[in-house]
Amino acid sequence: MGDATVRTPERLEEGVPHPVTEVTGRGLVRRLRTPRRPRLWFEILLIGVSYWTYSLVRNAVPEQRGQALRNADWIWRLEHQLGIAVEESVNHAVNSVTWLIIGMNYYYATLHFVVTLGVLVWLYRSHPGRYAATRMVLFATTGVALLGYYLYPLAPPRLMTGERFIDTVTVHETWGSMASGDLKNMSNQYAAMPSMHIGWSVWCGLTIFALASVPWVRVLGLMYPALTLVVIVATANHFWLDAVGGLLCLAFGYAVARAWYGTLPHALPRTVPPRAARRPVRSPSR
Repeated sequence: MGDATVRTPERLEEGVPHPVTEVTGRGLVRRLRTPRRPRLWFEILLIGVSYWTYSLVRNAVPEQRGQALRNADWIWRLEHQLGIAVEESVNHAVNSVTWLIIGMNYYYATLHFVVTLGVLVWLYRSHPGRYAATRMVLFATTGVALLGYYLYPLAPPRLMTGERFIDTVTVHETWGSMASGDLKNMSNQYAAMPSMHIGWSVWCGLTIFALASVPWVRVLGLMYPALTLVVIVATANHFWLDAVGGLLCLAFGYAVARAWYGTLPHALPRTVPPRAARRPVRSPSR
C-alpha cells in the first residue's frame, strides 16, 4: 500500500470548486464595486462623451416658453410667501458696481467648468482610490438634473416678463451666459431648475473640504459654493429655489455612490494597489 495522504481542512477547501454563481454573479459585482486605479485615457474619453451627452440632452429638451414663464411666476410668488424673494434687490445692487458684475458674469460662464475639472484632476492624481466613487456622485447628480430640465421647464429671472430683473450679460455686453446674446440659440434658455452651478460647486466644495490636508484650502472649498450662490442670483440666472434643486440632485448622487460602494467616497482608501498586485496568485498545477 502507498503512503496515506492526509487532507487537511485547508486542502479540502482548495479541492472544492467555487460555485459558478459566485464567480459570474456576486464575484463580478464585488470586482466592479472594488475601488481601482483609474485609467487616464478612459477618464478623458468618459468625461468628454458624458459632457457632450449632457449638453445634447439638455439642449434637446423642448423649451416650452409659456410653461417655463408660468413656472417662474409660481416660483417667484412662492419665494414671496416664504420671505426669501430678494433676488431682484441683489441683482440691482450688484449691477450698480460695474467691475463686480462683469467679473461675476465671467465667473458664471467659466468657473463651473474650470473648478470641476480641476477637482477631478486632483482626485485622479492624489486620491485614486476615491476617484471613481466621487466621480459617480458627480455623474449621478448631473443625470438626475436632466430629468428636472425635462419635467420642469423654468425661465431664469432675467427672462421673466413684468419684472425688473436685469440681464447683466446683455446690459454690460459681456460673455457670461450661454443663453444670452449671440449664444442664446445654442443653449436651452428654460433649463434653470435645478441649478447645476450649485450642484457642481457644492460637490467641489465638499470634496475639497473632506480630502484636502491644508486648512486654508479646505476653507476655500467651502467658500466656493457660497460665492457661486451669490453669483447665480446677482446675474439673475437663478432663483434661490433653483439652488435647492441642485442640492437635492447632489444628495441623490451621494446616495447612489453610498449604495454602490457601501460608504461615502471620502471614507474609501486614498490609494489602491497596482492592478498586477491585486491579481490572485494561482497555485501550480499538480
